[in-house]
Amino acid sequence: MDIELFNFDLPRDNIALRPASPRDAAKMLVVKPTGLEHKGVLDLADYLTDKDVLVFNDTRVIPGRLTGKRGDAKVELTLHKRESDTVWRAFAKPAKKCRLGDKLDFSGLAAEVIAIGPDGERTVRFDVHDTAMTSALEAHGVMPLPPYIASQRDIDERDKSDYQTVFAKADGAVAAPTAGLHFTDRLLASLENKGVKRFGVTLHVGAGTFLPVKVENTDDHKMHSEWGEITPEVAAALNAAREEGGRIVAVGTTSLRLLESAASPEGEIMPFKGDTDIFITPGYRFKGVDLLMTNFHLPCSTLFMLVSAFSGMDVMRNAYETAIAENYRFYSYGDSSLLFPNKDVS
Repeated sequence: MDIELFNFDLPRDNIALRPASPRDAAKMLVVKPTGLEHKGVLDLADYLTDKDVLVFNDTRVIPGRLTGKRGDAKVELTLHKRESDTVWRAFAKPAKKCRLGDKLDFSGLAAEVIAIGPDGERTVRFDVHDTAMTSALEAHGVMPLPPYIASQRDIDERDKSDYQTVFAKADGAVAAPTAGLHFTDRLLASLENKGVKRFGVTLHVGAGTFLPVKVENTDDHKMHSEWGEITPEVAAALNAAREEGGRIVAVGTTSLRLLESAASPEGEIMPFKGDTDIFITPGYRFKGVDLLMTNFHLPCSTLFMLVSAFSGMDVMRNAYETAIAENYRFYSYGDSSLLFPNKDVS
């Protein structure tokens, strides 16, 4: 498909630079094939039943952006995929300053470039003990906020908590599963009171999610792979919920992508542990997810392509035009939407 089909005019002022306070005060646009409803995140339970299940991504964001030097030259690394405890794939800036074999120093955290990928990404090995990698990043790195935020303000201490979900526990992401940022103890309590069950899956979101689509046709775009896991116990619980008439509600596109990667052609969720590079565009038939809660995404992004596949291109264009006109806040720290599927487009 032509990438321009997913383009739209997004005013800079619609990109949120900070989350709502409190987090669950964000607005939520409910998108159905039959129309739109303007609600708040705290209204989520009104759209669910005691048979439905919410699926969260429990990955934890690590401070994966590092600024340092190669000799006298300044370099920046944005980690995006862990190969082992101390070996990471990364985007380097400027890449020409990070040649094969180069030694890098991030204010005392040393690393070596050990490989260069076909697309220019670097693989680096950090000079720390295996068990010390997370603490080293906590000490030397900063939260890897998306470029559309980081280019407009400095990253600060507040982002360490703002850019982390309340249910984060599995270290490894360098981008937040941002739909989950809206959840608070108050919102979770309202869902529990409704009888809605929740389960965690893990997808370590990579910085590749920020990369612009540089091709003219979706057929030519290659997604970066990300590591994910759905345990046998969670898979069984999700399948049981569906058998009892419940719906699987993905909190975020990361949860959805993992569930769809694990779904059989008949819609059964299988246990999963490994990499996925699933790329969802209009025409895709969804098998593992019935509803999607997600933030508002950028023009021509793979995530806007995904939501267009889920709810229909015309429906989502109308939804986004309405959201912009009504001053909904976009992207990682922005407002939310609850998407119902358009069966006519799947």
